[in-house]
Amino acid sequence: MTTPFQNPRLRQRGRASVDFLAGMAAASGPVRASVDAAIAEKVPSPDALPDNLDERLVHMDAALADCPAWPVQQLLGDWHGRMHGRISAEAFEEVEDDLAPLFKAAEQGPATLRLDPAMKAPDYWDGVHFHRTTGGWEGHANMGYIHGEIIHKKLVGRFFPGGIFQQRRDVAAMAPRETYKRILDMGCSSGHFTTALTETYPQAQIVGVDLSARMLEHAWRTANANGWNWQLSQQAAEATDFEDASFDLVASYIILHEMPADAIRKVFAEAFRLLEPGGDLLMSDVTRYEDMDKLAVWKADRGAMFGGEPHWRESASLDLEAVAREAGFVDVTSSGPYPYVIQGRKTEA
Repeated sequence: MTTPFQNPRLRQRGRASVDFLAGMAAASGPVRASVDAAIAEKVPSPDALPDNLDERLVHMDAALADCPAWPVQQLLGDWHGRMHGRISAEAFEEVEDDLAPLFKAAEQGPATLRLDPAMKAPDYWDGVHFHRTTGGWEGHANMGYIHGEIIHKKLVGRFFPGGIFQQRRDVAAMAPRETYKRILDMGCSSGHFTTALTETYPQAQIVGVDLSARMLEHAWRTANANGWNWQLSQQAAEATDFEDASFDLVASYIILHEMPADAIRKVFAEAFRLLEPGGDLLMSDVTRYEDMDKLAVWKADRGAMFGGEPHWRESASLDLEAVAREAGFVDVTSSGPYPYVIQGRKTEA
């Protein structure tokens, strides 16, 4: 479901700039093909690459030093990383006045929002410009809208066959029951996976937590615009204030790679605490490094290193099945490769 609030009609300049960003990514295909051809020539066997990932990065930079397309690809990637947030924010600001009445109307409805201005954000998140978004998730007064309705829907969504939102619905549908009473979305961001959970389990009470006030504000307005009674609060997923056994499903969608390993372990432990006996765990994240060859790991790691993902390597190297079992879950399974989905169950009392 898409409401007028969720479908901004960009002005000519903003629309053209966003289209240029998307077109630039699509048009760079020949450059990527040239780099891939050079890699195939230089690296006939990925298994021969250095085991140490830092050494592998150095090795690949040296191997591609004489490939003319390599610096071009890096330049294009750097430009896109630096500019996608800025261009999207400028496109939003052109229509901000047009959207103001819709924003105001979306502040009325059944959803609730609990912000904590005194919250001390964890060090792994505070001040980090994830995805190289200018200022981070709090870098604009309406970053939730910019991220959720422009960057995701008008940029990122163009490059996912079947749509990034279908992926979310597919993951939501993987939970083992047909119905749930009370679901927690850990790291709900601007509400895209929360929407998928609502669509999949329409009778459930949906609760969402996130560190970003700006993301939560957009999720709150989205829920109100659609008539959904989400309960949203600004909290760290690894340390919520909910009572024990408050939920029968705890879920998250590709948020773990924005946390270091110790925080991820705490998230799983918190999920176990919050689930009622017999409750289900449904977590998803990026492809595990152990499921990739050395060349694919190099590509993912280099992209994360220069793409505003400081915790990617540590997170993607973590055995999430083992983490789930350590937290107390049983019947732990995983599937993938992307999204990589981990499921488990809290034993009956």
